[in-house]
Amino acid sequence: MGLAGCVGRTPGRNLCRLRSQLTEPPGDPVPSPYRALFAAPGSKAFSAAGFLGRMPLSMMGIGVVTMVSQVTGRYGLAGALSATIALAAAVAGPQVSRLVDQYGQRRVLRPATLISLAAAALLLFAAHYGWPDWVLYVACVGIGCVPSVGAMIRARWAALYRGTPQLHTAYSFESVVDEVCFIFGPIISIGLSTAWFPEAGPLLAACFLAVGVFWLTAQRATEPEPHPREHRGGGTAMRSPGLQVLVATFVATGAIFGAVDVVTVAFADEEGHKAAASVVLALYAAGSCAAGMIFGLLHFAGAPERRWLLGVCAMAVSMIPLLLVGNLPFLAVALFVAGLSIAPTMITTMSLIEEHVPRAQLTEGMTWVSTGLAVGVALGSSAAGWVIDAAGARAGYGVPAVAGAVAVAVGFLGFRRLKRPATGRGGSVEQHSERKERHVA
Repeated sequence: MGLAGCVGRTPGRNLCRLRSQLTEPPGDPVPSPYRALFAAPGSKAFSAAGFLGRMPLSMMGIGVVTMVSQVTGRYGLAGALSATIALAAAVAGPQVSRLVDQYGQRRVLRPATLISLAAAALLLFAAHYGWPDWVLYVACVGIGCVPSVGAMIRARWAALYRGTPQLHTAYSFESVVDEVCFIFGPIISIGLSTAWFPEAGPLLAACFLAVGVFWLTAQRATEPEPHPREHRGGGTAMRSPGLQVLVATFVATGAIFGAVDVVTVAFADEEGHKAAASVVLALYAAGSCAAGMIFGLLHFAGAPERRWLLGVCAMAVSMIPLLLVGNLPFLAVALFVAGLSIAPTMITTMSLIEEHVPRAQLTEGMTWVSTGLAVGVALGSSAAGWVIDAAGARAGYGVPAVAGAVAVAVGFLGFRRLKRPATGRGGSVEQHSERKERHVA
């Protein structure tokens, strides 16, 4: 979108002027592409708020597993409650993001966050005082109203750098931030719940959510311009065949993540070092973080859908060594290697979303992928909990291995749809006429 696209759009005029300044070739070379991202006024602030707002993504689910398993000793219930949160987020998340595209981030995110916080408070009281299981499930449904903060931050980057190579770097940076959250989130959540009191991890996660979302929504200058219903294409972003493939594949991918989290906590418990699960899971995220940081410095001329499929295959293959795990050090190394394929695959996924959904539905499209992951996390954590209760933690690692195989199968079956980006969409296809340029971002 050039300056011509900004004419007459008073709410987004400052943002458009800023984009025009940031995409001009600089007079002096910038040493790091990541440093160049933050030339935009306000970018540091919204990125920092997004970091805090995303911490619950890695803290709440594993915190609930740790809390409930400590209070009740039932891993099946713990996994089912974590799955309930994920499923509720899968249902509510796209609806929240659709409203954000229509009305703006501030007007929608604050009420949704208040609902989630009230439900989190109910969950903590119910767990502490031993209320019936159905109360725990109701609370977990309410927690699912939590907004997809990652999608909100990526939408702000897209508003600044759409159609430029910087957007690839921005998506890479956000994937690194995601993984940093997953490095420190489980350590903090599990550590507090085991060393202090069982409810400490989920409690801190709720505090991070409140601070992050309200700080983010206070920043109006970088908020993407909303697209009222009369200005948008009809229907949901899920009408895109390409997005359908991405979401279906990431259901299976999410099952990998959900199962690995639950099984790793149970495996560490069986080994007599439950608190060490946080360190092991942090190494899983550290592998992804390192790969994402390097991936963001590279630019590719090949088709992004091929890189995406290769990443899905790598994630599936990396689950095989977990079937042979015998101790925590071996598990830590295996998970670090497995993490190397995560961030590059997610970064490429965000680029594909831009090619397959309308610009006015970008936040919704990104959230649908998160929804697919959430559904998968629900299925994976539930299945893993049942397997652990029936056959032990080592057998539980069969769940992510099977999920990886399903992800590869779905990816291959839907590959042709990804090779045909829709015309008139709001992504990089609309910005560049040559195929080589289309793959820069």
